[in-house]
Formats: sequence, C-alpha cells, structure tokens
Amino acid sequence: MASIKATAPRPALTGHGMDRDDHTRADEERLAQMLARSDARLMALDGLLPVLQGDGLTFTPLNGGEAHGELVYMGLKDETPIFAPVPGEGDTRQAFEQRANRAIVMQLQARDLAIYAGARSLVDWHARHRYCANCGKPTVIAKGGWQRNCVKSDGGCGAPHFPRTDPVAIMLVEHDGDVLLGRGSNWPERSYSALAGFVEPGESIEEGAAREVLEEAGVELCDVSYVASQPWPFPSQLMIGCHGYATGREITLDKTELEDARWFTRAEVAEALQSDPEQGAFRAPPREAIAHTLLKWWLEQGA
Repeated sequence: MASIKATAPRPALTGHGMDRDDHTRADEERLAQMLARSDARLMALDGLLPVLQGDGLTFTPLNGGEAHGELVYMGLKDETPIFAPVPGEGDTRQAFEQRANRAIVMQLQARDLAIYAGARSLVDWHARHRYCANCGKPTVIAKGGWQRNCVKSDGGCGAPHFPRTDPVAIMLVEHDGDVLLGRGSNWPERSYSALAGFVEPGESIEEGAAREVLEEAGVELCDVSYVASQPWPFPSQLMIGCHGYATGREITLDKTELEDARWFTRAEVAEALQSDPEQGAFRAPPREAIAHTLLKWWLEQGA
C-alpha cells in the first residue's frame, strides 16, 4: 500500500487565532475587569445567526455588559476582550435550521468563520441547558460561559455541567487507487461525499471509522490513519477526518443510512472538484466541508 503523508490543508472553520485566556474564566475579579474594559466587544448575533458587516462579523461596544443577559467570554482577539450573547428563551435558531445557517455563515471571512464556529456552539449549548440534567432545577452560567452550575439555593443538586463536543469520524476509503463515496436520500441530485458517523462510547476513532463504513456500505476497513479535523457548530460536532484502505470493493448498502455508494477514480474526483457542480461524475462536497478538504488532500497524495 502507498505511504500517506500526514499533513493536510487547513479545513474551514479552523484558525480562529484567539487567546482563549483560560485563566480569566475561573477568576471572577479578572472576568469583571474584562467586562468593564472600554475596548471590550460583543459579537452581534440574531439568535444563533451572525450579524454580518460585509463579509465579516459585527462587534459592538460592550459597555460593561449590563442589559445583555448571559454572556460567554470567548477570549482575546488581537488583545481585545470578546463576548458572545446567549439567546433568550424562545430566541434560538436550532440545529434543524442548519441549511439556512450555513448559507449565511459561509459568507464570513475565514478567521471570522472560525471565531463564530466556537461562539455558536457555546451559546447554543447554553440556550439548551438552562436546567440540570441530574435534578431538573435551573442552572446558571459559570466560568465565563465555559460551565453551567445547578443552583443549590433553588433546591438544586449543585452539579456542574460542561459544553459537549460530539466526535464524528469521516472517512476516505481507498481501494486500488479509487475512493468510496456515498450519498444520503435527501441530498441534492448527484451529490456524493465521504462516509461519516458518530464515534460511540467505548470505541476508538479508528474503531468507529471502521464500524461506520462496515454498517453503511458493508466494506471492511483497515489501516485507518488520522488526517485532519474540523469543528462543525451545527450544533457542536468535531469532524475527525480519517483515511483507510478497504479489504475489498463489494458494496452492501444500508438503505436506512445511504441512498447510494460507489467507487470513484482520481480523475473523476479531480473533475468534480474543479468543474461546475452540474458537470463531472458527481457533485463534490462544498468547500466549507472537511470532506472537500479530504478529497483535495487525497488527490495530492497521488500527484
């Protein structure tokens, strides 16, 4: 089998370049100082959607943080404290509006897109975790927005809760120089992408990748290696890009997971990535998706 280089292009939604300033989160005095700074800025959000200023995010003066409700301290952007507002109850645009979100979000400049990705995941988590999963009592924001605590004074159990990230293995499966891609039943016509699925409790990334490929396409996977990762804030996944080799080419499709899966040549992938979406052997994943990054990386391995 051919050797695989470890490096890959940087996927979209990465490269925020911020100082997360973790030490300030747990220090109430330092956090108050950040809130009070004259240069502190608030990321403008309409529910979970960014308010755009051209192709960038909009940041407004924080003015001490009063009247903004719950705020998440995102850290320092070029030495400037940045906060993001948690939507009020009934004001969120949840993950099921993913397509509408993406159409607006992907207009952002690369760095702003990465900053927004983190903010969206956090404020969405806060909006959906106002009550304790352990006892059902109200929770309050803590550690600058990187934690919520159940309120003991309100009869709660006092349990701490932390933002979650759900790991998803997304796999480029190779056999004799071809790559296996699949399509979901509700996807646009001719759209194909890398197979993907959530890593389940009690399994490694490699095991999760192999299990998903076997379940969805009936193809056994071996020699799984990591390529690159991408945060995906709809609502809060970590896409873990992998490459592996199939032990055979026969496909046994799970119709509950995929409408179709097939093998594509390097020439077909190159044409799909470079051509008009309506041309070529298939419609390639959009540029913001890590599947697009993985396919470009895969082509470079054979260059």
